[in-house]
Amino acid sequence: MKTLTIRAFILVTTKPGTSEEVVRARTVRGVKIANSVFGRFDAVVVVEAKNLEELRKIVYEMLEKLPNVVHTETLISLPPVD
Repeated sequence: MKTLTIRAFILVTTKPGTSEEVVRARTVRGVKIANSVFGRFDAVVVVEAKNLEELRKIVYEMLEKLPNVVHTETLISLPPVD
């Protein structure tokens, strides 16, 4: 049986001019991609985790504790339909 990985897209709002701090979070275990973006949000972070608890730790204990993060919105990807 194949173990599914949880993939989430985290949309991040930061204080003006500080989105690069979030991009440096690429070094956090589980973070696959982190990019600054134009638009409603300042950065997008793609995370892969073994379970929801691991995802929670990445979002709440690592990303949201960055001093310039104002808001995050997490979108959990649905697994593909066979």
